[in-house]
Amino acid sequence: MDTIKTTAVLFDFDGVVMDTETQYSIFWHKVGIDYLGMDDLESRIKGQTMTYICDTFFAGKTKEQQEITAALNHFEQDMAYDYIPGVLDFIADLRRNHVKMAVVTSSNDRKMAAVYRARPEVETMFDRILTAEMFAHSKPAPDCFLLGMEVFGTTPATTYVFEDSFNGLKAGMASGATVIGLATTNSREAIAPLCHCVLDDFTGFTYDKMLQVHK
Repeated sequence: MDTIKTTAVLFDFDGVVMDTETQYSIFWHKVGIDYLGMDDLESRIKGQTMTYICDTFFAGKTKEQQEITAALNHFEQDMAYDYIPGVLDFIADLRRNHVKMAVVTSSNDRKMAAVYRARPEVETMFDRILTAEMFAHSKPAPDCFLLGMEVFGTTPATTYVFEDSFNGLKAGMASGATVIGLATTNSREAIAPLCHCVLDDFTGFTYDKMLQVHK
């Protein structure tokens, strides 16, 4: 029974719980073209916080930072928040098995407030929702997942991370947890070296199948 109590699952949000990454790719691709003349900004910033994006690509450009932040806030209000196939059934199965669950996201509180307006149930689906404001270093640093373990009192041996972005997968691996990749944003072949198991989505995936994944 102790093992069950100390098992934790840490979900990234975009591309793992919600099918939003395609929408973000369109937004950030346009930002990259318009502001930087860069046609791959969207792939470079996946899994990163807004603070990291501003510091790395728009350092010292206060006006541009303000414009992009305002545009992103507006964009997120009107996004479609559709669940990744099978994720609700998987979450329900984890709940039946007394697994602690958290969303661990690079999104900020304002973005998550937009999610709650569109999908009020998200606030109660998880035991904790950890956002960008709660950790100092963005993915691929493992800080966010280590915080998830600290919150639940678990260890890497009893923690599972679900991620889709390269930076998120690297962060999960650096945390020492068992990492399961979702091929919702990048190809199976591309993410396979960065995780212990790859899923197309959660269809048919269960708590028991999760326990069979090993490092």
